[in-house]
Amino acid sequence: MEEVPQSEHMKWALTRDEFVQELKKAARIAAPMAAASVLQYLVQLVSVVAVGHLGQLSLSSVAVATALANVTGFSLHTGLAGGLETLCGQAYGAGQYQKVGDYVCSAVISLILVCLPVCILWIFMDKFLELMHQDHVISQEAREYLMWLIPALLGTAILKPLIRFLQTQSLILPMLLSAFLVLCSHIPLCWILVYKLELGSPGAALACGISSWLNVTLLGFYVAFSSACEKTRVRFTKKAFLGILEFFRYGVPSAFMICLKWWSCELLTLLSGLLPNPKLETSVLSICFTISILHFAVSYGFGASASTRISNELGAGNPNQARVAVLAILSLAITEVVIVGTTLFCCRHVLGYAYTNEKQVVHYIGVMTPLICLSIFMDSLQAVLSGVAMGSGWQHIGAYINLGAFYLIGLPMGVIFSFVLHQRAKGLWIGVVAGTTTQAALLSLVTGATNWQKQANKVRKRLFAESPHQEQCDQGTRNTSA
Repeated sequence: MEEVPQSEHMKWALTRDEFVQELKKAARIAAPMAAASVLQYLVQLVSVVAVGHLGQLSLSSVAVATALANVTGFSLHTGLAGGLETLCGQAYGAGQYQKVGDYVCSAVISLILVCLPVCILWIFMDKFLELMHQDHVISQEAREYLMWLIPALLGTAILKPLIRFLQTQSLILPMLLSAFLVLCSHIPLCWILVYKLELGSPGAALACGISSWLNVTLLGFYVAFSSACEKTRVRFTKKAFLGILEFFRYGVPSAFMICLKWWSCELLTLLSGLLPNPKLETSVLSICFTISILHFAVSYGFGASASTRISNELGAGNPNQARVAVLAILSLAITEVVIVGTTLFCCRHVLGYAYTNEKQVVHYIGVMTPLICLSIFMDSLQAVLSGVAMGSGWQHIGAYINLGAFYLIGLPMGVIFSFVLHQRAKGLWIGVVAGTTTQAALLSLVTGATNWQKQANKVRKRLFAESPHQEQCDQGTRNTSA
């Protein structure tokens, strides 16, 4: 295995033309990816809104069930599928096209296997909730909602790998169109199942399942018949089963990267229920998280762009271009978040009216807005840097960083400021800001210290370990081109 050569003409200095070209490439991925992410988030939101009109009991049970479904199921799928951002992205950049399809098959098999224990947990979720001293009626309704949500979980096990498959090849437009069509069909479907057929909250869960499988079908047809996927066509072979362990090698730390933060936010929401006037504190914290999550759907687009560009360039043996991609995408993300943060801060006195008419809550949101602006700024930075980690293949380092940032710093600080210093929900959100700031700072240090040349050599050594002849051919082609 020969290393990627550093030719005499390789210049590590960043030129204006390189930077502008990389900005264009990154924007073409980030913008549609952010839009698709927002549309996918709205599908789940529509179901919750539809159930909200059925009454307080239905809303409470579905809110509990949705939080548990995200923590125990959907977050795992999202995190595990992140391993494909490393495997598929680097393989595609290196021209190992068949490996891209093999990795996706391994991911689908793995995520379906993960569904089995999750489904068992959901079936007995009422027992678990009652052990936590939750209301018996709410526990029963939450369990019923989760039971009807199992088809959505199974659909997601296929959908998430398909999304990563297309993302790592910069095929974002099909995802955007599919997400738009699914949302347009989900709204009337939800209305029919919940109200016309009088299925209530189970109807909303069933609508999520149908929409998930519709998305799988649309993307599946594109992957199966589009000429753009001809070289990387997904085919189930023996290699798909043999690649499960390699997928988990990258998928598990990716899952920890995503889930550790996700779970910490859910813990903070639960802690808000222990504060004086828990109805007010929980409402305010929930609105803060809603704003943050909605913006993170945009930040996710930048993170996806970072992982795609960096994994492709490392796989192709272009370490300098990977470094340029980091700088370009960070510039885009910072520009966007400064505009959004400034807008939110200027609208802080009326921002709460978008969610409620209660003046006490609106005033509280106005007080919280500066912290929200700071948190989304840090969130945007960490989204890009997490994308760098995914694209480079050092998710295990990111997992340790998230563990320390949120569980050794974020959560303890939130508890101290909230309960000891009596800052209530504001104190809990200070914990969120502290954790995210620590996460972004540590990821920045690791990214800044990365030896991109060494990283590219390591990636190509792994990819061509089974096909040294192909690597020699590629090496000869590069030398001839030089």
